[in-house]
Amino acid sequence: MGLRKKSIIIQQVTSFYTYNMKKFYSIIALSLLLVSCGSPESGSVSQTIESGNLEAIRSMKATLTSELNVIESDLAALEAAIASLDSSENLPLVTTFEVQPQVFNHYLDLQGNVKTRENVLLYPEMAGTLLSVKVAKGDRVSKGQLLAVIDNGGMSNQLSQLKTQAALAQTTFERQANLWKQKIGSEIQYLQAKAQAEAQANAVLQLEKVLAKAQITAPFSGVIDQVLKDPGTVVSPGNGSEVFRLINLSNMYIDVDVPEGYLGAVTKGKKAGVYFPVLQDSVHAVVRETGNYINPNNRSFSAEIALNNPNGSIKPNLNARVHINDYTNENALLIPQSVISENAAGEQYAYVAELNGDTAIAKRHIITTGKTQGDYVEIISGINAGDLIIKEGARSVKDAQAVKILN
Repeated sequence: MGLRKKSIIIQQVTSFYTYNMKKFYSIIALSLLLVSCGSPESGSVSQTIESGNLEAIRSMKATLTSELNVIESDLAALEAAIASLDSSENLPLVTTFEVQPQVFNHYLDLQGNVKTRENVLLYPEMAGTLLSVKVAKGDRVSKGQLLAVIDNGGMSNQLSQLKTQAALAQTTFERQANLWKQKIGSEIQYLQAKAQAEAQANAVLQLEKVLAKAQITAPFSGVIDQVLKDPGTVVSPGNGSEVFRLINLSNMYIDVDVPEGYLGAVTKGKKAGVYFPVLQDSVHAVVRETGNYINPNNRSFSAEIALNNPNGSIKPNLNARVHINDYTNENALLIPQSVISENAAGEQYAYVAELNGDTAIAKRHIITTGKTQGDYVEIISGINAGDLIIKEGARSVKDAQAVKILN
């Protein structure tokens, strides 16, 4: 084979390998062999085979095999040269995302318990036998509704007699007053009749107040949670004679302790989310009231979060997780925590990809972070809107290093 023809063949192979077509190795070699058969010195392969000369065929095979070994060696050298000169083959592979302003709501996570101010035990105000119970456990009652009656010991009859006497005294007074207007009778008679009527009326009023204590009524609207005494039980005012437990489930709230550092952020009217692990349910709420006292033991103040409880599923003392919105940024720049690293000086940084033709340069940006919510961190400085943040591969690149972006 002539030197000029070998040169042409090597140039063709080099061009082909520039496009990284290694898997056609054997095909290229075979093509080269076929081209080499055109040598005027040895003739074509087909002509040699047609000649039927075994020695000539073996000789051509040996020649081609030798030439193939030389070409394979040359191809290996070319491959090594390409790998050393083409730096794009060894660039780190990364993915990026463009950071854009967005609304950022930060929530303070707290633990609290459900409470109600209307959760009371109802006691009798008069000693006696419990004659009747008008309600059952679970009944909804209205404010002032009669719940139970206690034996009054015959005071109802006394009241009837007093009312009769009061009516007579009032009639006597009215007659005496008419006579007095007509200048008939003495002033003493008039005043005595008036005093008697007032005394009888007052006696009726006092006995009615006493008899009212023989009835247990609802002090507010709510639900009878417990009926603690049965009819026929002897009751009296004081501990141990509780008759009912009455709860208002529509006026519930959560009491939470808030660290003093959030005194200016957690204020009346702030939105809050409440999650009940036992119920596996969430509700929206607002901060109804905040305390004015810092507890010296845990350096916190109290916050009261009002609750709506339309179906009555929320119960007193139920545990709750509370998320109070303590900070909002309408144009926040957020990046994942996973792309942030820290240097020996304690500075936080992230890599930004700056485009450079077909490749990019990884630039280390020292950043100042703000609040964190979930997996994302608010960026205060060091990164601008529109920057391409390196995500996958952020831990393996170096400052000013060329990288190849996959996305």
